Amino acid sequence: MMEKAKILLVDDREENLLALEAILSALDQELVRATSGEEALKALLVDEFAVILLDVQMPGLDGFETASHIKRREKTKDVPIIFLTANEPNHAFRGYAAGAVDYIAKPFDPWVLRAKVSVFVDLYQKNRQLREQAALLRHQLEASVGDSGLTESGLVTELLARLASVEEQLDVLSAQARVTVDTAMAESVSQLERRVARLRAAMDALAVGA
Repeated sequence: MMEKAKILLVDDREENLLALEAILSALDQELVRATSGEEALKALLVDEFAVILLDVQMPGLDGFETASHIKRREKTKDVPIIFLTANEPNHAFRGYAAGAVDYIAKPFDPWVLRAKVSVFVDLYQKNRQLREQAALLRHQLEASVGDSGLTESGLVTELLARLASVEEQLDVLSAQARVTVDTAMAESVSQLERRVARLRAAMDALAVGA
């Protein structure tokens, strides 16, 4: 069973966090609360998150300042951030400038929010699965074929089957990305497709030599 992705919810108001949890509970992922920018930064030191939902207007570190800190850290710079803002045009501009991939104005449509978060969760899980497959490939190619109990041909066949499973799931994710106008999501999917294509080329080359 695939490990659940963590989603970081950052808002200083209890009622807003409760609303986000009610909307996102249907995704069946792990929802982590932070009631301030400072608390969010601490959480990011401990855990890996698929996506961050970040309120703009908070005491202390506001959303823009928090996002800037996140993007400056090597470990967290690639974590997608969705800003939850009042419907003010300058918030969108400042959000993108701070590194957000998207913003949703309050009051937001629950279906839209859930759909956007779902795409980033899927992206995260496919990336994680791809990393695991790549690590498995490196490990098994470095290991002795005799010790692994597989012939070289059998090893390549097993790895190709695992890669095919990733490709099937990526096809579904790509179809979701094509129906959204969110360019950041589409670009993230394209990057993942290129990585999978490179792994496929390497595996096909191994299959020819096996």
